[in-house]
Amino acid sequence: MPRVYRAFALIGLLLLAQTAAADKLRLVFDIWPPFTDDTLVNGGLATDIVSTALARAGYASGYEQVPWARALMGVGEGRYDVLVNAWYNEDRTRLGQFSGEYLLNRIRFLKRKDTPLDYSNLQQLHTYPIAVVRGYAYSAPFDADTALQKVPVHNFAMAVRMLAADRVKLTLEDEYVAKYYLARESAKVRNSVEFLPKPLSENSLHILVSLKNPQHAQIVAGFDKAIAAMKADGSYERMLRQHGM
Repeated sequence: MPRVYRAFALIGLLLLAQTAAADKLRLVFDIWPPFTDDTLVNGGLATDIVSTALARAGYASGYEQVPWARALMGVGEGRYDVLVNAWYNEDRTRLGQFSGEYLLNRIRFLKRKDTPLDYSNLQQLHTYPIAVVRGYAYSAPFDADTALQKVPVHNFAMAVRMLAADRVKLTLEDEYVAKYYLARESAKVRNSVEFLPKPLSENSLHILVSLKNPQHAQIVAGFDKAIAAMKADGSYERMLRQHGM
């Protein structure tokens, strides 16, 4: 092959590679095991579901793990195409388009097993110190209730250890997240606490597709269609089992 043709062929290959890279959706999430964590299989349950559904909709993707504020800002600025793990929030509709629900998060209280405690409304919990993770949003009524005795901590692991030691009377977390971390605690801690029956809240989990991506509406529509197909053919349920859910 003459040198000039080889040069044109090389340029063509480079352009194809750049086009493929441009077409690859940039997924982003923060650390939130077992849903999102780049140390887990396929980036965690949520990342696995999202990337699989997008692939079935015809979109290649790669993911990056960054702190939550950076992930949200990056979607708003168009540096990332898809935020993997987003609860619905009206303010966020100015940054991206939400998909339909693809997972359900149930926020539940935990107490010591030897503490006779239950509730039907938040007012009944005003006398109990509750360990909460700094910066977390649990539910609008809970977050706005200033009469609750909230004890800020760095993470759920610290909260549940304080609960086991009877330094607080309650803590709370997403049910799957709590089970993930409890499995990694000592038997003494794990066996001393239990969930209250009534969830504080149920929050649907969505992807948030950046409005800076001109195909955001098509991406959401393709994703929603793929999730419905995965549920219909059983692959969605198999994926939950593979991740221990």
